[in-house]
Amino acid sequence: MLVLGLMSGTSADGVDAVLTEFHGPADQPKWSLLNLVSIPYPDDLRATVIGLGQGMTLSSKDWLELAETITEIHAQAAKECDPQSKSQLVGCHGQTVWHRPPKNNKYGASWQMLRAPLLAKLLQQPVVHDFRAADMALGGQGAPLVPMPDAALLGKTNGWQAVLNLGGIANLTLIPPLKGPDRSKSVIGWDCGPGNTLVDLAMQTISGGQLSFDRDGVMAANGIPDNESIKSWLKESFFQQLPPKSTGREEFGMNYLERLLKTTPTLAKENLIATLTAFTAATVAQDLETLYEMRSIKPINLFIAGGGSKNQTMVHELTRRCKGIQVLQIEERGIPSQAREALAFALLAWWHVLKHPGNAPEITGAKRKTVLGVKANYY
Repeated sequence: MLVLGLMSGTSADGVDAVLTEFHGPADQPKWSLLNLVSIPYPDDLRATVIGLGQGMTLSSKDWLELAETITEIHAQAAKECDPQSKSQLVGCHGQTVWHRPPKNNKYGASWQMLRAPLLAKLLQQPVVHDFRAADMALGGQGAPLVPMPDAALLGKTNGWQAVLNLGGIANLTLIPPLKGPDRSKSVIGWDCGPGNTLVDLAMQTISGGQLSFDRDGVMAANGIPDNESIKSWLKESFFQQLPPKSTGREEFGMNYLERLLKTTPTLAKENLIATLTAFTAATVAQDLETLYEMRSIKPINLFIAGGGSKNQTMVHELTRRCKGIQVLQIEERGIPSQAREALAFALLAWWHVLKHPGNAPEITGAKRKTVLGVKANYY
């Protein structure tokens, strides 16, 4: 089946679209990537989406128009990726504007903004969307959802392998080996904490809005991380929490950054960006070390994807801190970094049609596996 996957993540950079073909067994599909297109968000739209994750308020009229704009940009990306409308199905994550994990016996909730019936009408194709709701109704975190697609798309090798997404939020997938005593263990995954979000917010602040991120990690490379501050930050409750766990800009936004900066000496801008960059790497390294201490699981490779994979200083810090683990780009496994999440949601849409579960209780904490997504037909 030809499936179009659409994804906009917590960085709110824009929409990634992939045209993919799937066939064969659901859990070990044969697949090929036929096209990849990325459409950036306008600056004002990106600012609004990021602001909403940090408590910004809108009128009902503005919410409605925002949903329409987001849907239209998704349609534009889809049409550019699949101009001849060859796909038979669209899997669309939508734009997360708020994520609330379950807590204190209260169900979690997650809002991925999209007018799915409108998108189906614009594309004249069925659209599978709202992938997180079913998992959360079963008591799950609703995130991360990419670990099971990661395992299906990458397959197993001779040792544990990890995939790290460095978007606005960093999340990990651990895939068990093909052989040996761990071969029957479950895929695992969780959100580690801030990926690029704190660095991006700090860059916007110190540049007066002229820069939205640290391109290639150049500013961080010219600074020196404050390791004492990093050690202190790593003691905070989220980083001590065991999986399943998920998070978003609601927790790691501007308010969080301002609170961090009150706990550390005044730093030159290069040192600040270096410290925040190293902090992201340190949260990942600490989680992997905890995994080894508690479950004797240590990946031989860590494949990195997402915008942060282009940050050379981030990559250097991960390599330095994740001792005994080879840090590689996910392209070495045949998946373009920009395509990885859109590809995952294309697969989840295909699984929806096949009635194949897309979640895993070991990852999200849901009571059981379930088929994910809601299908919107076109009219």
